[in-house]
Amino acid sequence: MMFSQRNEGIYDISGSQAGTKALSKTFLSSVFSWMFMGLLATAGMAWIFASNPAMMNLLINETGMTVLGWIVMLSPLGFVLLMSFGFQKLSSTSLMLLFIAYSVIMGMSLSFIFLAYNLGSIATTFVITAGMFGTMALLGYTTKTDLTKFGSIMFMGLIGIIIASFVNMLMHSSTMSYVISFLGVLIFTGLTAYDVQKLKRIGAHVESGSESSRKLVVMGALTLYLDFINLFLFLLRFLGNRR
Repeated sequence: MMFSQRNEGIYDISGSQAGTKALSKTFLSSVFSWMFMGLLATAGMAWIFASNPAMMNLLINETGMTVLGWIVMLSPLGFVLLMSFGFQKLSSTSLMLLFIAYSVIMGMSLSFIFLAYNLGSIATTFVITAGMFGTMALLGYTTKTDLTKFGSIMFMGLIGIIIASFVNMLMHSSTMSYVISFLGVLIFTGLTAYDVQKLKRIGAHVESGSESSRKLVVMGALTLYLDFINLFLFLLRFLGNRR
């Protein structure tokens, strides 16, 4: 999803099959390492804010959302757009710093779920999400089937639920919200397999250790991070016990 602007000319597609597999494994290992680092930063920051009333008051108080709260809620989209559209111009170091900052701010944003759901259901949903994500990631890595067309269908579905979500903000339909959540789980489950397969192919043809490789690692981590977070949030609507 995040690689539509990458420079295909940086890839070195020469080399043996064994060498290609080694490159792919090294690349994916780096991608998952950065993704897990981002998730840890997000989870840690969410817990810090949720467990500290004084810090939560910086985001929301008796009168509603504070200015900082609105910034925290809206800025993650800005980070994703900046990293995606600035991929060619930004250095790998800049992308890494932006990804870390994005993960921290997402943690601040997700601290709100602790106000809506009890801790046990959040933990249970996280474990289930991890299991589903891991299963689909393994499927995407091992399958011989080309998931390109499948990924295109999932991406169109993603556009559809984004539009439907905006419409439902006006309609306030609980039935429509349920349908959107159900489709969201299906779409991000499918996108996980598609994105892992896509990253596997990218890793097999990128020059290991190069500036372009480091940049693609961060963008790959961002892609899988978004798959995980969105899958978690959609599942939470089904499995979460509200306070």
